Amino acid sequence: MSDRTLDIDDNYTGHVSAGSRPQRRTTATAGITKMSVGPMNNNVYVVVCSATGESVLIDAANEADRILALVAGLPKPVGRIVTTHQHPDHWLALEDVAKSTGAPTAAHPLDADPLPVRPDNLLADGDTVCVGELTLEVIHLSGHTPGSIALALTDSDGSTHLFTGDSLFPGGVGKTADPEHFESLLHDVETKIFDRYPDTAVVYPGHGDDTTLSAERPNLGDWKKRGW
Repeated sequence: MSDRTLDIDDNYTGHVSAGSRPQRRTTATAGITKMSVGPMNNNVYVVVCSATGESVLIDAANEADRILALVAGLPKPVGRIVTTHQHPDHWLALEDVAKSTGAPTAAHPLDADPLPVRPDNLLADGDTVCVGELTLEVIHLSGHTPGSIALALTDSDGSTHLFTGDSLFPGGVGKTADPEHFESLLHDVETKIFDRYPDTAVVYPGHGDDTTLSAERPNLGDWKKRGW
């Protein structure tokens, strides 16, 4: 574990960049911290249960030293590390962070083999990740990679927070290899996210700024027409 901690900005905007201070949003029952790491500006998220101090780290993407400094400031040792998908820019720090923290790791079985650490827990569509008194639902979104997942946290105040990896961004779904994979991803995003969650749901993507379902919903038809 790191001996240093990071200064966190509690004025949450959802916009972070390489080297900038992590930002923390406080909800009714959780703290959500976002940090940008690495040359591709990957987002790392830590969700903390306000009642118990338990936490989950989403995507140990890069800069293990900064991630370890981030979790060193948590009220309790990080309880689990979830990887949203198999692309290396989302797990370059996974081995070091898992080794230093001792936290078990988790991913979807279809994306498990390329990871540098064999997941301790395999996550399927509809599974839940319990973080103290919080419950995050696992959503399998096939297309960007075979085993991409999102995590959905529904707060006690009814607000929803969606950690979508590279499957959903402001302006579209994630990159796909061909039309078949695009159709699969768009179908899953429409039926498992837009059809299930309210427009107020906040989307926390694997790169870049946050968005909401209300901001993206009017563009679903355009995404389908353009094919990406």
